[in-house]
Amino acid sequence: MDRARPYVDPWIPWATLSTDLDSATAVLQRYAEKQAQDAARIYGIWLEGTLVGGVMFTTFDADSGVCEIGCWLEAAGQGHGLVVKASRALTDWAFQERGMSRVEWWAAAGNIRSIESARRLGMTRDGVLRQRYPYGGTRHDKEVWSVLRDEWNASSASVAHS
Repeated sequence: MDRARPYVDPWIPWATLSTDLDSATAVLQRYAEKQAQDAARIYGIWLEGTLVGGVMFTTFDADSGVCEIGCWLEAAGQGHGLVVKASRALTDWAFQERGMSRVEWWAAAGNIRSIESARRLGMTRDGVLRQRYPYGGTRHDKEVWSVLRDEWNASSASVAHS
């Protein structure tokens, strides 16, 4: 996370939660507990044997059929399509294995890389939640993107027949 902090910190407070071994362990422990409750999951993104990022279900609500995917990536992992590839795998799993109805992607309004990832996943911009959260002494807008199971299945079928 230390290597990724300059790229993540401007957009989300998540990086500030992992500043040393104890705080990083606490974050991972929270994800382990949430995974045991079927409420969230976290996965590493590896490049040539080095952890360069991660994708996660920041929320996973099987009862409502809605989940949210998030990500982080350090500079060494950028430009390889790793976030989209990993997020595609999570989306496939959510729809095909778990029967979810909707996968969401929330991004800070100015986070162009994150927004482009949502676009590359074929998601639709649902709207902007204005001044949704405070961070760094300012309130920030949050864009909400999503893809529905029927849209994903149609997209996957067209790719398979290309």
